[in-house]
Amino acid sequence: MSAALLAAGCGSSPVTNQIANASTNPPSKTANPTPSHTVMKTDEEWKKQLTPEQYRVLREKGTERAFTGAYWNTKDPGVYRCAGCGEILFASDTKFDSGCGWPSFYAPTNSTVVAEQTDHSAFMERTEVLCSKCGGHLGHVFDDGPQPTGLRYCINSASLKFEKK
Repeated sequence: MSAALLAAGCGSSPVTNQIANASTNPPSKTANPTPSHTVMKTDEEWKKQLTPEQYRVLREKGTERAFTGAYWNTKDPGVYRCAGCGEILFASDTKFDSGCGWPSFYAPTNSTVVAEQTDHSAFMERTEVLCSKCGGHLGHVFDDGPQPTGLRYCINSASLKFEKK
């Protein structure tokens, strides 16, 4: 069972708590329930732009194996952009070590950069996190993170590009 949870992306706790006031203004469970993507490309255009792993994660909703992504253990200051469209999604000052093997953040840079939707894959219900700009699959959000939000955005490294400060 634990292997299934790891393969599914960090756990199975759906987001149920209300977000505490945080300076980063993170989204609630209902933030951007139906995103209107401003970056629209064909599958062929995405395949030309992205690596095979990025395409699998961002466009096919794949998950990289735990502890294998480029950023799970990155501690440098900077920002994390969507690998698909370049939108700034997360900042290093909200990144924390959750021990799950994927980059984890307690909040996105603001409430408009990510969208959330219910995900019923892997025999569980989770909250999927998408880039609001291009609709790329980023990972999942859980309600077992640190304060000030209590959230853990468990994000695939393949969906991100790190810009060091």
